[in-house]
Order: sequence, then structure tokens, then C-alpha cells
Amino acid sequence: MVASFRQKLIAGETLLGTIVTVESPEIVEVLCHIGFDWLFIETEHSPLSAASVQRIIQFAGETPCVVRLPAGDEVFVKRAFDAGAAGIIVPQVNSAAEAQRVVSYSKYPPSGSRGVGLTRASKFGLNFDSYLARANGDTAVIVQAEHIDAVENIEEISDVPGIDAVFIGPYDLSASLNKVGQLQDPEVTNAMRHVHNTCLDKGLKTGIYGRSPEVLTQYRDTGYTLLCCGVDIAVFADAALRVLDNLRNG
Repeated sequence: MVASFRQKLIAGETLLGTIVTVESPEIVEVLCHIGFDWLFIETEHSPLSAASVQRIIQFAGETPCVVRLPAGDEVFVKRAFDAGAAGIIVPQVNSAAEAQRVVSYSKYPPSGSRGVGLTRASKFGLNFDSYLARANGDTAVIVQAEHIDAVENIEEISDVPGIDAVFIGPYDLSASLNKVGQLQDPEVTNAMRHVHNTCLDKGLKTGIYGRSPEVLTQYRDTGYTLLCCGVDIAVFADAALRVLDNLRNG
């Protein structure tokens, strides 16, 4: 039986993903054909609707999709998992209480309070019983540490049962320290290191986004396993700029 995304994540496999912000069957299919291990569907900083998210997951086929939610709201959690997401990434989780709520929204009773419905995740009820039996074990819950409050509370956050990984957000973290975009500032790097090392000590996996493979290689070498690089529209823009530059100056 093929391991689920969550099983691979917990096992510590290096999982390489990229960000999807536009609803395009062709773009999603190409990314899957290329061989990314997972797709990061962005709904916090994009206009993607719940319906768009479901269609992107359908386009992706067997490639796991993890949805970054706009917030840790119960409805957002429910819609992502009902659409068939392999996991969620929840932004701005700054306390253990917030982490516990996210886990509760994500898991069916008795482990949580997730609502039950006939949705795409259970093949619209055709696989209802089997989906209910495996959903709690197969769906990943990932919280973001992207504020100094999360850094200060990471010991308690990382102890919350049901949290599978912590995804560090360097840019928002730097902003919370009044050092927007200064990712190499010692205060920022020390905060990131504290989160990462705390998670490692507790056997919890960590993830991060990097704008280039070179940046991500540095993180991978220190033990990050959930890695994300590139944004669909930015990759397209960079490639188009290179083409135009070569035409004009080549």
C-alpha cells in the first residue's frame, strides 16, 4: 500500500513542493508530471476560492495537495479536507490553545470535532466508511511559526498532540521583529533556529519556503524536510523575463 503524505512526512522523508496560486489545469498537470512530491495550494495570499481549491486537487490526481488556509477557522479547515487535501498549513498559530483548536477542527471524533459530510474526500459518500476509518491517520496538520509569539511559545505548541510539522515563515517572522525582509539578521535567524531545534528535539518535522534551490539546500542540510520552492506565477514571470532579455540582448 502506498504511504500517505502524512506518513511520509512523519517518517522524515524529504518532500519537495512548489506553490500554486492560479487555477490552471495545465500548470498543475505540468508540475505533477515534473515530479514534485506535493503541491502547496495558496489561499492566504491568493484569490483562490474553495471551489478552485477542489478543482486544483482534482487536476493534481495522485500528487498530494496541502492547502495553506487564510486562517485557522473551522470552516476553512473543513472545506480543505472535504475537498480532498492531504494536509493543511495554518498561518499565525501563536499558542498551544490555537494549535489545539486546529487539531480539533481537523480530526473526526473522538480525536476532534470535524464535521461529517458527503464530500469529495469520501468520493461523495461512495467510500464513506473507509474514508472515516482512515482520515484521522492520513491527513496532515501543519502549523506555521511566523511570529515572535509563536517562537516564544514553541515549546508548548510543539507538545500539542496531532501537530505533524511546523512550517516556519521567515518573512512574517522578520516583520514581527520590526525587521521586514532582513532574513539574515541575527535576531531573525536565532528565532528560526530556536523553533527548528525545539521541533527536532521533540521529533517534530519542520518545513520552510525558499525562493531558490540554493537557499533551500542550506535548510535541508540542517534538518528541514518539508521544503517548498517557487510560486507558479513568479516562475512564469522569471522565465518570460529571461526569454525577453535574450531576445533583446542575446
